[in-house]
Amino acid sequence: MSQLMTRQLDLILKEGGADYEWEVSIPVESNYLDKKGKVWLEEIFEDLGGKGNLPLLEKMKFDFKLNRFLILWDTEVHFNRYRLISLRSELYSEMSFFFDQAYKRLCRSQEKEAVKAGLQARVWEGPPIAQRLFGPSSEPGDFSGNGSTGWKLQAYNDAQIDLLTRLHGYKLIRLCPFETLMTGGSLKRLDQLLINPKDEQKQMIFNWLMRKMG
Repeated sequence: MSQLMTRQLDLILKEGGADYEWEVSIPVESNYLDKKGKVWLEEIFEDLGGKGNLPLLEKMKFDFKLNRFLILWDTEVHFNRYRLISLRSELYSEMSFFFDQAYKRLCRSQEKEAVKAGLQARVWEGPPIAQRLFGPSSEPGDFSGNGSTGWKLQAYNDAQIDLLTRLHGYKLIRLCPFETLMTGGSLKRLDQLLINPKDEQKQMIFNWLMRKMG
């Protein structure tokens, strides 16, 4: 489903005449990470139950790049108790992000959607590094023990991306299924609009995206 969403966004940006790049990878310059940034990431890593040396991304992948703006589509699985832990970091109170308050609310209210979408082994358990960092996962859907190591790794990496994009001089825009836009006299979810948008809805979404970038 996420591929459908980003394909539709690609079409909307193209038809709107935006100057952009699709599916961008940006190398991480580790020397950009200062002492305060490392402390924030260490605290998030530990709060999520991480053990061992602090892991750092070597590169960051984004759906779209428009000048100094980077756009990421977050699926339902990104909204859960572990992401909420990362969003409570001082990182978000000391640095200004477009999305953090809304994302906190969504992590509290939409975890049931994450469960529906994220119980497959490759998501719940994550890649092999997830178990090395966070220990073995509980059974899918069981949060009483160690829970999901795949979700924990995702939450930690999301926090890394939030911080590192800023340190690299970019502004990050996170989009998600639960965003709502007014159309036809009522609010509609962004993912529902993107499934098969009418021409006027494409223009509305394009204008909305452009407003996000000032």
